[in-house]
Amino acid sequence: MIVCVAVQGKWNKNVAAWYLHVCGYALGIIRQLENQFKMQYGSSIDEILDSVYMAGMDLEDCEIRGHTKSIERSNKMLNLLNSSVELLRENHKNGEQYYWILYYAFLSSHEAANTEEILELLEKHMERPSYRTYFRKRDQAIRALSMILWGYTANEISDLLDKFFPE
Repeated sequence: MIVCVAVQGKWNKNVAAWYLHVCGYALGIIRQLENQFKMQYGSSIDEILDSVYMAGMDLEDCEIRGHTKSIERSNKMLNLLNSSVELLRENHKNGEQYYWILYYAFLSSHEAANTEEILELLEKHMERPSYRTYFRKRDQAIRALSMILWGYTANEISDLLDKFFPE
């Protein structure tokens, strides 16, 4: 479950920024592992998992069960993050700018050496922002993405509440 952190009623952008950075790093590693897996076995991890589940294989007593569950959870989390970022990109009035800011700051497999490098990379997609404008827009992008992720979390909480308090 993806959760953005609220501290004394205020959203904590530092924790959310750290979380995005970790997810971006994890996404890069998982992409590398998926490519290696596909080269080695000729199928993607998702295809293998689908085959296992469709075949009705019982993994209860297998050591691989924990690994497949872990991969499945990681994929779900990263797919949720990807779909949230795409939702932001496609539906927010500043979505395209926010997308590229988040991408170069947190999600790219290439980690920028510093803010200056990020600003140079952003020039490919928008007018080069000043440092001040970049940090302001980065904070706004994180807040906007946080609201989308909170929406997913709110839906999960609603489902959980329905289980505890059925009508």
